[in-house]
Amino acid sequence: MFEKSTWIRLPRNVVVGHGVIDQVVDVIDDLQLQGRPLFVTSPTPREVAAEPIVTAFEATGVEPAVVTIEKATFDAVERVIETANAEDVSYLVGIGGGKAIDIAKMASYHLEMGFCSVPTAASHDGIVSNRGSVPDGDTRHSVAAEPPLAVIADTEILANAPWELTTAGCADIISNYTAVMDWRLAHRLKNVEYSEYAAALAEMTAEILVDNADLIRPGLEESAWVVTKALMSSGVAMSIAGSSRPASGAEHLFSHQLDRLAPDAALHGHQVGVGSIMTAYLHGGERGIWRDIRNALASIDAPTTADGLGIDDKTVIEALTTCHEIRDRYTILGDGMDERAAREVATKTGVID
Repeated sequence: MFEKSTWIRLPRNVVVGHGVIDQVVDVIDDLQLQGRPLFVTSPTPREVAAEPIVTAFEATGVEPAVVTIEKATFDAVERVIETANAEDVSYLVGIGGGKAIDIAKMASYHLEMGFCSVPTAASHDGIVSNRGSVPDGDTRHSVAAEPPLAVIADTEILANAPWELTTAGCADIISNYTAVMDWRLAHRLKNVEYSEYAAALAEMTAEILVDNADLIRPGLEESAWVVTKALMSSGVAMSIAGSSRPASGAEHLFSHQLDRLAPDAALHGHQVGVGSIMTAYLHGGERGIWRDIRNALASIDAPTTADGLGIDDKTVIEALTTCHEIRDRYTILGDGMDERAAREVATKTGVID
């Protein structure tokens, strides 16, 4: 008897394009969300996006509560939860980059309230995914949460975000290549639950960016459009899978270990991009796609070397040889690499000299 079942939670509305920040009130109305909203934002996004949205709500007779956070921490999550309770709000809206949206997402999950995402930078797929990521000391926690009810992504705002944030988002998507390779490997060797549909969707988003890397350029709304759609698809793939597997493999373990060994050295997307070069080599050797990944990253001005990340060779080797211990997730790294093997892959792929 067939007894398999699944419950997939996806955004109900996804609005992407020029000037769509003016449609936030309409999107909220379409969702039939009632009552007072709490906006969670950070300093720069508050000026760029949150304040105009506040004005739009006030014109309808609704006065949003606003929390401005400086860093993504569990204390910030608690602060948002406390504010939501004190201000008697009915739903949350994350307005900003990764930290504001992740904090709003995690707080809404705890509060059992609806949540909408208004990204101001296309820096990673957290703008639509069912995962939240928050640093805690020398480590980073990725926790389950609800995906947003709606995503409103204004390509004019996204195109004007710092270029390095966009390239980090691109690199994060390109790393789906190796995440899916690891997922398939874990399915074959460890019988890890696997979704062909989610894997294909995640892989397709990586292919889109690799194939269009030459078109991704600073300040172009067309570039923001391509990157944002890819980020949306990647987040949806995770929701379909019910885990981060479609977009997180050994390259993410490598990045998480770098966060411990060299905190704040580089952006998350850039770290996983470099990690993906090396893990792709481990999967395919000289004939693998690691060169395509490296060339695509270089084309969009994303780092491809340890020096580009601002870390030394020793840190790369230490991260490669220890990152398998971070979580119980089977990847191409298996039970770990020895130092000689780590140095060989990092050298052959040009990550270190």
